[in-house]
Amino acid sequence: LAFSRARVVRVPKGPLIRVVGTEVVIPCSVSDYDGPSEQNFDWEFSRETDFVRIVSTWDSTFTSEEYQKRVGHGDIKLRRSSNDAVELVIRNIQPTDQGRYKCSTPSTDATVQGNYDAEVQVKVISDGLLVSGSKARSSTSLRLSEGDSFKLRCSAVTTSLEHTHLHVTWQIKSGLTWQDILSLTHEGKFQPGPGYEERYRNGDIRLDTGANDTYWLSVSQASSVDGGTYRCLVSEWVRGADSTWQKIQEKSVEIASVAIQRTDVVISTSNVSVTERDSLDLTCNITTDRSGIFQAEVMWYFSVSPDDTLSDAQVLLSMDHDSVVSDSTLISLSHVDRNSYRLLVRDVDVEDSGYYFCHAAVWVPLHNGSWHKVVERTSAPVSVVVTALEPDYEVFLNASKTPKFSDDPTELNCRITTSQDTKANIRFTVSWYYKQRLRSDDVVTEELLATMNADWTLLLGDRGRERTQNGEIIFSKKAADTFSLRIQWTSESDRGDYFCVVSAWSRHRNNSWVKSKEVSSASVSIFWATQDYTLTVEAVKLKPFFVAGHTFEMTCKVSSKNIKTPRYSVLITAEKPLTDQSNPNGTTRIISLNQDSVVRLEDWTDQTRVDGVVLEKVQENEFRYRMYQTQISDAGLYRCVVTAWSPGGGGMWREAVNGLSNPIQIDFQMSGPVFNVSVHSDSPTIYQGELADLLCIITMDGMALEPDDMSFDVSWFAVRSFALDREPILLASLDRRGIVMQSRRNGSSDVSLERISPLEFRLRVHGCEDHDFGNHYCIVTPWVRSATGVWQREPDIKAKPIFLSVKMDVLNAFKYPLLIGIGLATVIGLLSCLIGYCSSRWCCKKEVQETRRERRRLMSMEMD
Repeated sequence: LAFSRARVVRVPKGPLIRVVGTEVVIPCSVSDYDGPSEQNFDWEFSRETDFVRIVSTWDSTFTSEEYQKRVGHGDIKLRRSSNDAVELVIRNIQPTDQGRYKCSTPSTDATVQGNYDAEVQVKVISDGLLVSGSKARSSTSLRLSEGDSFKLRCSAVTTSLEHTHLHVTWQIKSGLTWQDILSLTHEGKFQPGPGYEERYRNGDIRLDTGANDTYWLSVSQASSVDGGTYRCLVSEWVRGADSTWQKIQEKSVEIASVAIQRTDVVISTSNVSVTERDSLDLTCNITTDRSGIFQAEVMWYFSVSPDDTLSDAQVLLSMDHDSVVSDSTLISLSHVDRNSYRLLVRDVDVEDSGYYFCHAAVWVPLHNGSWHKVVERTSAPVSVVVTALEPDYEVFLNASKTPKFSDDPTELNCRITTSQDTKANIRFTVSWYYKQRLRSDDVVTEELLATMNADWTLLLGDRGRERTQNGEIIFSKKAADTFSLRIQWTSESDRGDYFCVVSAWSRHRNNSWVKSKEVSSASVSIFWATQDYTLTVEAVKLKPFFVAGHTFEMTCKVSSKNIKTPRYSVLITAEKPLTDQSNPNGTTRIISLNQDSVVRLEDWTDQTRVDGVVLEKVQENEFRYRMYQTQISDAGLYRCVVTAWSPGGGGMWREAVNGLSNPIQIDFQMSGPVFNVSVHSDSPTIYQGELADLLCIITMDGMALEPDDMSFDVSWFAVRSFALDREPILLASLDRRGIVMQSRRNGSSDVSLERISPLEFRLRVHGCEDHDFGNHYCIVTPWVRSATGVWQREPDIKAKPIFLSVKMDVLNAFKYPLLIGIGLATVIGLLSCLIGYCSSRWCCKKEVQETRRERRRLMSMEMD
């Protein structure tokens, strides 16, 4: 393929048939060439044999003398379309230009291959195309109404001797450019222009042919877009040597100027404002200059939004083209004159506020007596505002009962005074609001207490909802013009400003109620002077000195002021040292006694001492706390937290004030031994399946004790990581009574915990696995028996962890698989030998008869 590449110069296949006086464009291109990308071209012309030079892209002196004038004026020129293609343009071609045109390209190739020129025959024929419009000299002017029909005529004929075809296109010009309407192509096909496809399919636009080479454009249902200047554009086409169609000339003639009078539908008034119960009068006008017989179909619509379509709007009333009006009670539609239609809405309501528009269609009679719709329009919406008749009334709020002390009742009356008689279609409801009084300048928004809707259904707000449901707050209607708010037991949180808002509701034609007006009353302040509550709590330790195991006892005395018939609830708390592992936060709630003298254990979780704490009421303002058989772990600061309660409404108690007593300290003198704990292992690194021994060793400093006077709770933990960054896992525990408890394990290994001496405890891990590695430590809780025979619990002691490493025994791991493999290989080898021997002995034996040869020095020839 590379060696067959050669230069190719191409021109169109001839002959090229062109019409005299038109512009001729002959393209020429070159491909598969070497050298620079931009190629040069020479054009020559011959009528018979010799060629005359016309024009060149690279040599300005190339043009012959007879063509210099036409080339200089630009009648003949070269137009480059790309680096390897040019076009020869001849304006106003004449019969003398008929002949052969040759396009040549100078060689830029390394070797001469292919063709370097090409010729095309051009034939010039006379202009035989005639295009004309109507018989009148100038174009026709038509003035039509919207929806009318019209026809335009164009005549086109050719007298050319060549076999040419005509392409007829009807165009309209409504602005600056011409737009195609409908074409009859040179191939005999109808082609609608852009935007006219649907009208062509519906038959509203047609192109008909008639006698004497006439072409008719028929337009029915004319609209405003059909107004403009119409012309007939005719082009002549001929089929070339390559079977493609070529346009050789084009002519046009303006046919008519068409003006379309638009039919409009408008409402005579703009925005309308009427008062409730009045009548609404609107007129729909149809503007048209149609002089013939026609009838209008009118429909009135109503919508809430001006953007609603006909399908979304509500139909009020309609009149068809036979003047038949649809039935309605309060709405009437009348035909005022030829083009006006009046809508009358009587006794309008607030719900009639919205947007009104009318939709009209024009019908014209046909020859067969039927009616045909020619145009339909919708008016712009008119805004109608119906002003409600507001009742004239005033609202006053007064307090019939005001509290002087807490828990006294409060009653407010909201009264309506009207300056005119209340009509039967007016209804009043009330809304109650509360505003808190602040001494500062902060802005406080009002809070809704309750509101009524049109059917007097009470809707509660968030504030006071529960109290209203319990009957503490009562909303009522005492009379037609009086509403009441009553608080059975007024509290300090109820102090503030109250006001009411009375709403007037109007009844509409559909018996629905719509709020028409709201009037607010002045505020009424509910306030009474109060003195601050005071509460004093004093704690006293009854025994100045005691030792561990004895009973701790303290009393709490309470005194209060400005509290009416108070009752007290007491809570005993303890502040332990931060070293206490059971309560890292420091404060523990021990026991409480409420205002009804009900005792409750709070955070006291020692099951062995459930009855070890007692809280009782000695007098109305004195309470006593006892703790039996105190332990060293009970050391800390003890307080009484007292809450004063005063009786509220409905037999309920409400919290008045809180008080905290002085601390009472429990401190023990530590004169006993000091315990230390450590962990030891002879073999911290073991292999899988072996036994791991871990010892928890306890040592004592200071005073020595008998083994029977001390006991220990021991717990073993493991952290499965090299660093202590994970949660510890309990392995096993041994309490001071000798009961062992183990945690649940997932693997096959097992643990055992035992006491091997009074101060040594051993943990064994049997059949160690990979997951048994990690840091192991023990936590010891010493118990010491005092001189009184009471066991005292010492603080927990945690040992420093030791890391246990578990390795894998490679020899033991591979011993059994290796022995099994060797045994299987030996058995299979012996079996293979046995099978081979048996096969060669009995199964594959063959007798071969061989001729006996003499033993000579020379072999026979057959052995060659």
